[in-house]
Amino acid sequence: MNKLKFLKSKSLFIVFSFAVICACNAFQDDETVITHSVADSNTGNNYMILPQQDPNMLRTIHRAHDLDLETPLRCNVNWKTQEMVQILPHNNVSFKIERNDVNDKLPDFEVRDFTFDNLTADQALLKLTKEAGMILVAKDAPYPSLYGKDLNGSFKEVLDVITKSADLFYRYDAKTNSLILSRRGSFTMYTPSSRTLMLGFLDVLRGAGITDMVTNWRDYSISFEANLETINKIDSLIKDFEDNPTMIMYDVSVFRVIANEPCGIVWNDLLKEFKFGSIATAQTGVIGRILTVTNDISREQLQKFVSKYGQIQDISEGHFVVPTRWFSRFDVGRCGKLENMEYPLSVLARAGLEKNNRIYSEITLDTTEGEITKFKVRNQLGENFLIIGLPSEIFGPAKEGTETIVFIVPRLVRMLKTDEKIKNKI
Repeated sequence: MNKLKFLKSKSLFIVFSFAVICACNAFQDDETVITHSVADSNTGNNYMILPQQDPNMLRTIHRAHDLDLETPLRCNVNWKTQEMVQILPHNNVSFKIERNDVNDKLPDFEVRDFTFDNLTADQALLKLTKEAGMILVAKDAPYPSLYGKDLNGSFKEVLDVITKSADLFYRYDAKTNSLILSRRGSFTMYTPSSRTLMLGFLDVLRGAGITDMVTNWRDYSISFEANLETINKIDSLIKDFEDNPTMIMYDVSVFRVIANEPCGIVWNDLLKEFKFGSIATAQTGVIGRILTVTNDISREQLQKFVSKYGQIQDISEGHFVVPTRWFSRFDVGRCGKLENMEYPLSVLARAGLEKNNRIYSEITLDTTEGEITKFKVRNQLGENFLIIGLPSEIFGPAKEGTETIVFIVPRLVRMLKTDEKIKNKI
């Protein structure tokens, strides 16, 4: 009897211990990788599914993921009172870009008649640093092949020539006597204290393909990683902007019309609804058409017109800023709901200000799957863009005749330096 009790107690202890071990392991996700395998019915082979592909993997709660500090500044438009030309002051401070990586002072020695023939940049630098007993770390090699003949100067001067020729960044760690090479560097850009200006440069960085940024709205800085070509473009942008502090702001409204009938919206009836001349131009793209319209066709009047043909669903509205002659983007999903099938849509614009306040715009619509359509259009200040004829089925299942419509209002923003205290960091 005692033996039986002992066995039961021992069994309970083993079960309890196993449960504790399992419970502890559930929290050791830094050391444990959870995977499972799936058998291929054709070959009988098992294939491992990586954790990020596992539908049961824990993810950030979507409401926390959706938190966006830009939302109050970007995702609201006053359609009733829109200033065609807006003058915004900013403090009399220059832009500044700083490397975030630790970069100690390089050893001071002279290089004489350094020559190499058809070597990759890391091989050439290995040859250069070998005599100095320096450790070379090439993070993302191989790099482009180069030729060099009779290079002379300080170690830093020769190093700059080789790395710039290969579009590389370098940093030196004096403690380990190591030279670290990489195609990308970490930077922080400090801007004057203007929220509109910050939005403009955020949009430019996104237009350049930089999406992983940290924005500090307290000290007006943007931290990001970029390659040498992108940094050179940003430097050029800053110089252009300081010479010509003008930007073009695009107010954007995206909505869907769920058609009552398969034929959808009869757009030719716009000519009956509005007086002749309200539509200045009409251009056809690969998909859809872009109309240049006067303020007679406002967003409110447009929605009133299309409501006769179906039910209107608002998808997104907001604005983005384009420094003149540059390229920016507005991600529709930033100001819309995740469940909208137009969530991956982006409106991209390259803009330029021409004589007599005419605006040149290159408007592109694309998604994560690629470009949908593109238009090049010139308009006078006070004229708006209306993109029609986009079948909603581009983005997902939709009733026949249903369209996604993009309404865009371009405006001018002129930045003005001032030494006066600026209220509310406008």
